Amino acid sequence: MPPVLMHASCVAISGRGLLIIGPSGSGKSALALDLMALGARLVADDQTELTLHDKTVIARCPPALHGLIEARGVGILTAPTLPETTIALVADLSQREPDRLPPHRKTLLLGQEVDLVLGQGNPHFPSAVLCYLTGSRQA
Repeated sequence: MPPVLMHASCVAISGRGLLIIGPSGSGKSALALDLMALGARLVADDQTELTLHDKTVIARCPPALHGLIEARGVGILTAPTLPETTIALVADLSQREPDRLPPHRKTLLLGQEVDLVLGQGNPHFPSAVLCYLTGSRQA
């Protein structure tokens, strides 16, 4: 399967990648920056290339955007990066989570099920996602 280019940002921590999706202006880069301030590493901002390897979704940055991230109101910044990561979680910033303790959600990426969280307007979302990626979520 050839690589798929998505309008998304991606960071990783503890070997686990977070793919951040949502419409333009929804805060994808802002969430990536928040997580980077908490110890995550940038993989890609604005455009993320996805490939499938042994039923695992791998994220990489298109070469033209390598090491760059947009900080709204500040400019385009350079940042340390990881060349690739395995996607463990997708954060959808187009939707608000209606439940205090939501059900386990999944989404399909390249035909593979990946955990999904909804994060629009949640002030503790960066910390919660960081904890999710460095730990786990109870059933």
